[in-house]
Amino acid sequence: MAVHNGARTLLRRMRAAGKDAGMVTSEYAMGLIAAVGFAGLLYKVVTSGQVRAALEAVVEKALHASF
Repeated sequence: MAVHNGARTLLRRMRAAGKDAGMVTSEYAMGLIAAVGFAGLLYKVVTSGQVRAALEAVVEKALHASF
């Protein structure tokens, strides 16, 4: 029984997609690790003395602004 050309192409694509099935999970994991690392770095920067003082000054100025 001969396989139709379109069906053969579909079969090839399905087999090729199966080979990369694990890539999505590993890419997701690497992205998650990078995001957590960036969040940790950002937390350290924002809670540092100089940045904290600057943020407090901005908030203090905004609270005492006259409208």
